[in-house]
Amino acid sequence: MSTHLFLFPGRTLAPRSITSTICAQCRRSFASSALLSSGHNRWSKIKHEKGAADAKKNAQRSSFAKNLTLWSQLYGPDPSLNSRLATVVAAAKKAGMPKASIDIAIARGQGKSSSGAGLETMTLEVMIPPAVAMVIDVATDNKQRALQDLRVMVKKYNATVTPTAFLFARVGRVVLKGDKDDDFDEVLMEAVEAGAEDVEQDKKGNVVLRTQPNTTHQTAQSLSQALSTEILSCEIIWSPIGDKVKLDDDDAATNISAFLTALQEYPDVQGVYANAEQGNISTDLWTTIEDNLDT
Repeated sequence: MSTHLFLFPGRTLAPRSITSTICAQCRRSFASSALLSSGHNRWSKIKHEKGAADAKKNAQRSSFAKNLTLWSQLYGPDPSLNSRLATVVAAAKKAGMPKASIDIAIARGQGKSSSGAGLETMTLEVMIPPAVAMVIDVATDNKQRALQDLRVMVKKYNATVTPTAFLFARVGRVVLKGDKDDDFDEVLMEAVEAGAEDVEQDKKGNVVLRTQPNTTHQTAQSLSQALSTEILSCEIIWSPIGDKVKLDDDDAATNISAFLTALQEYPDVQGVYANAEQGNISTDLWTTIEDNLDT
C-alpha cells in the first residue's frame, strides 16, 4: 500500500516529493534570515549617518542663532541698520533656518521673546553617565514650563539634576577673526591693553580671548576696533576646572550625544557646557558631541 499526503485539495505528493518540498522551504528560510540580517546592518548604518547629519545641522543652526543674538545685542535688532546682522540673516536663510527661529534669536539679543515678553535666565545643573557634569544656560519667558520640559528630557537620557556648577568657572570668551600670518606678538600686546586675561590662536588663526565676565563685551569691541577685525563670537561661558571625564564607552557617549542634540533643539537653551573629553570612542562620535557643546 503506497503512502500519500494531502497538502492541497485534489493534489497528493509522494514521500520523495515531500522531502524535496521541505528542503526547499528550509532553503527559503535560511535565505530569509540572511536577508534580514543584511537589512538590519544597512538600517543601523542609515540611522548612524542620519544621527550624524542631524547633529551637524543642529550645530549649524545653534551657531547661526548665537551670531544673530550677538549682532542684535551689539548693534541693534534691525537688519536694515545693522549690516553684520543682515549678513548672518541671509546666510541663515540660505542654510534653511526657519524664519521663526531667526526672529527668536534676534529678539533674544534684546532680552525679549519673539512676542516681546521679557526673558528670565536660569541655570540647570546636570550629571550624566559616566559622571559627566553639565551646566545648561536657559533664557525663557516661562521658567516653570522650561524647567518642567528640561527635567523630562534629563530623565529620558538617564541623567540627574544635581549641583555641578562648582566644577566650572564663569569666564568671558571672545573670538576675533584672524589670520595665521598675523604678528601674534602685536595681537597679544593689544589684547592685554584691551583687558584680556588670556590670549591664544586657534587652528584657523582666529584670536581667542579669555576675560572677566563683566568686561567681555567692552574688551571685544575695543580689540575689534584696535585690530580692525570682526568679532566672531562674544559670550560668557562655563569653563571646566580640574580634570575632565574621558569618554571611553560607546553606549554612554552615544547617549550623551543624543541628549545634547535634544538640548540644542530646545529653543530656550542658550548654552550647554560639559567637563568631558575624548577617550577611546571614535573621532566621528566625539565630533557629534563636541559640535553640540559651547566650550
